[in-house]
Amino acid sequence: MTIENAAITAVGGYVPEDVLSNADLETMVETSHDWIVSRTGILERRILKGEGKGTSVLAIEAVKDLLSKSDVEAQEIDAVLVATMTPDMLFPSTANLVCEALGIQGAFAFDMQAACSGFVYALNVGSALVTSGQYKKVLVIGADKMSSVMNYRDRNTCILFGDGAGAVLLEPNAEGLGIQDCVMNSDGVGKDMIMMKGGGSAYPPTHETVENGDHYFYQDGRQVYRHAVTNMSNVTLEIMERNKLSSEDLAYFIPHQANKRIIEAIAQRLQVGMDKVAVNIHKYGNTTAGTIPLCLWEWEQSFKKGDNIVLSAFGGGFTWGSVYLKWAY
Repeated sequence: MTIENAAITAVGGYVPEDVLSNADLETMVETSHDWIVSRTGILERRILKGEGKGTSVLAIEAVKDLLSKSDVEAQEIDAVLVATMTPDMLFPSTANLVCEALGIQGAFAFDMQAACSGFVYALNVGSALVTSGQYKKVLVIGADKMSSVMNYRDRNTCILFGDGAGAVLLEPNAEGLGIQDCVMNSDGVGKDMIMMKGGGSAYPPTHETVENGDHYFYQDGRQVYRHAVTNMSNVTLEIMERNKLSSEDLAYFIPHQANKRIIEAIAQRLQVGMDKVAVNIHKYGNTTAGTIPLCLWEWEQSFKKGDNIVLSAFGGGFTWGSVYLKWAY
């Protein structure tokens, strides 16, 4: 049987129980529910609490959910990719921790870091692993514990982010379904616009870096908004044009959940009605690499076999990319 594509055959997701509402944030920083909603569309976000609980906890729970809905056993998984910008630690990889916790042995496992574009980047790589013929069952996970790098005194950033994870299983498909095309881009233009200065080899942790707040997430919101709308729109139009897809051909457009205004601006440029756009930012905020797989998780029951679906993301670096797939089940 000829392998034509890598197809998503199962989806899982997980968000923590603890809710951080806009009302909660009103007691922490100078903000208001109306101000947050008007600028972001976010009503609440989920936060992973508990000493020693890192991103791997989110990823593990998402994979457990996926496996519970499929006929695949953990021992059958032969590759695990975790897209995250908040790994439990620099090393070993979060993917290693997921494998150990779930009993996945001997798998090709590693982390990928492309900020909010992490999941589409990892999906592209996972697809290549499957179509190479070397790997039959590949887990691609997008997970971030953004609360671990948030400055909850900075109202410009702390209102945006939450914690969560989504996972998909990729398997070979010979029906012409699955991932059809990918476009990935990056540059260094945004290196100072979305960043966490401290913690790497250039600025390792010291008393000074901690006192300066260098270990908190930082972004220049206005600049990021402009670049996100432009780049996500352009890369989505590119993948649609080269695959001869019109807005009418799309069953769903699934964008990175950065800001509701960004999502609406992109949909308008694509001439795609909001009834075809997956949006859950109001419930979870921006979960970074987790946003797109969480949308797949929530909309899974709405998808029909053969549906044309386009994913699009933009993240720090800058990084941006789009994936066109035909739903396989």
